[in-house]
Amino acid sequence: MTTLFGFYQEIGPALSLLVAFTFLLAGAVKGVIGLGLPTIAMGLLGLAMSPAQAAALLIVPSTLTNLWQLAAGGHLPALLRRLWPMLAMIFIGTLLGSAWLGINSGEWAAQALGGALLVYALYGLFGRGFSVPLVWERWLGPLCGLLTGLITAATGVFVIPAVPYLQGLGLNRDEMVQALGLSFTVSTLALALGLAGQDALGAEALGASLLVLAPALLGMLCGQWLRQRISAALFKRCFFTGLAVLGAHLLLSG
Repeated sequence: MTTLFGFYQEIGPALSLLVAFTFLLAGAVKGVIGLGLPTIAMGLLGLAMSPAQAAALLIVPSTLTNLWQLAAGGHLPALLRRLWPMLAMIFIGTLLGSAWLGINSGEWAAQALGGALLVYALYGLFGRGFSVPLVWERWLGPLCGLLTGLITAATGVFVIPAVPYLQGLGLNRDEMVQALGLSFTVSTLALALGLAGQDALGAEALGASLLVLAPALLGMLCGQWLRQRISAALFKRCFFTGLAVLGAHLLLSG
């Protein structure tokens, strides 16, 4: 029991409430648009704690919510055959990046996190998207996977460039939701191994991560309810605008 609550005893009640609110909000965003839980969690928690601590907290809720997302659709075998080179390089890139860079490698970690959030937000707001020709997938998929893995290892954010690449494959809605769940699951598991290799994911950190699963799932349920009642396009604009402000703040202030 001490291990389960030890992290929150150390950070105090105010920061513990911030953690719970962050995962409630992050879960709600994921419930509305199908992604955003680790991005929101890393961005907000990066204001108050080290990126390594924030990344450790998201391991359990990110893994389980992505497995939930992955389970829906029925396209898993076909997606695995198509995406395995990218997924393999995400895994390898994250482990290599964890050994080479590490999420707590220096004072630049918060700036790197802010930069990753800002790039993703600007793409979400102004990116026109692109179509990936079938003949490009053989080399572009692994390259995007490697870059995603390296960025994941350095920042805990695993959406760039994996999400734009997947959006360029011409997948239908159900396939896209499952592909995102597949990519994020691999990224989260690889990040967990990388954190463990840096002694940043012990029993106490896993216990703390397990406890934030409840607000994350509650947020997802609220987000799914909200999705039926608001404009998804407007919500996305608000999400990416807020993410851009948050990323710029982290980038400039560290």
